Amino acid sequence: MVGSAVVRRLVTENVGEILVAPRDKVDLTRQSQVEDWVAAVRPDVVMLAAARVGGIAANAARPVDFLHDNLMIEANIMAASAAAKVSKLLFLGSSCIYPKFADQPIVEEALLTGALEPTNQWYAVAKIAGIKLAEAYREQYGLDFISAMPTNLYGPGDNYDLESSHVIPALLRKAVAARDAGDANLMVWGTGTPRREFMHVDDLADALVFVLKNYSAAQHINVGSGSDVTIAELAATVADVVGFKGGLTFDTSRPDGTPRKLMDGSKLAAMGWSPRIGLREGLADAYAHLQRDVAARSGAARA
Repeated sequence: MVGSAVVRRLVTENVGEILVAPRDKVDLTRQSQVEDWVAAVRPDVVMLAAARVGGIAANAARPVDFLHDNLMIEANIMAASAAAKVSKLLFLGSSCIYPKFADQPIVEEALLTGALEPTNQWYAVAKIAGIKLAEAYREQYGLDFISAMPTNLYGPGDNYDLESSHVIPALLRKAVAARDAGDANLMVWGTGTPRREFMHVDDLADALVFVLKNYSAAQHINVGSGSDVTIAELAATVADVVGFKGGLTFDTSRPDGTPRKLMDGSKLAAMGWSPRIGLREGLADAYAHLQRDVAARSGAARA
């Protein structure tokens, strides 16, 4: 999702050739494959958006995958990029790096000041290691390695598998199914009370290009939308977007995760960047892309 959005955004810039590492050609968890690919293509700038990602259920079921694979990806790419003497590298973290009970909105300085949320700690630890590894390359070798911390993302190219997806694609898929089945209620995980910040992936891509052009410091920088909603409010908006007319019920046997997670984006705002896509507009765009993807798969299956 993120990589595709970045490519769409970079097409509008005068950047020369845009290089991507196809999954069928490069296993980023394998050091030799990464070294060979980077040495062959010789990138000038690297944006490290690749990661193993997933929601609460996926993190709980596969902690080794989320910790090991993300550690390998970031370590391999940074080492190969350093060897290739790239002019700049941007590493993407995640808002889950911050303590579970961090003061809100969360400032960059909150990193490593408290315990993590247990439901996604494996992913968070790997991302924290990536931030610190980028800092280490700056300190030891003087390389321009920087890090950005996106908030919760959604949009075209999202993962809609109910066992591994994040909250927005899961709600979109379940709301569509409930609508088509004529269900009276849409089931939502947890109590519906946690508050979350969301950003459309195209806004993130725009922010990352801005950061590449304008930021060069050891400390990571937050990238968020600046506002949050409860999960219940989110579910109601999703239901409205897809045309589900029933009510909401809450499965309180499912974990809520962190009570609130709103990042402080004042540093990026002071530099002159702000998001453009509102939540309802972004959800409508994500739903339109989901419909097109479903129609395309259905047409391919009939063919």
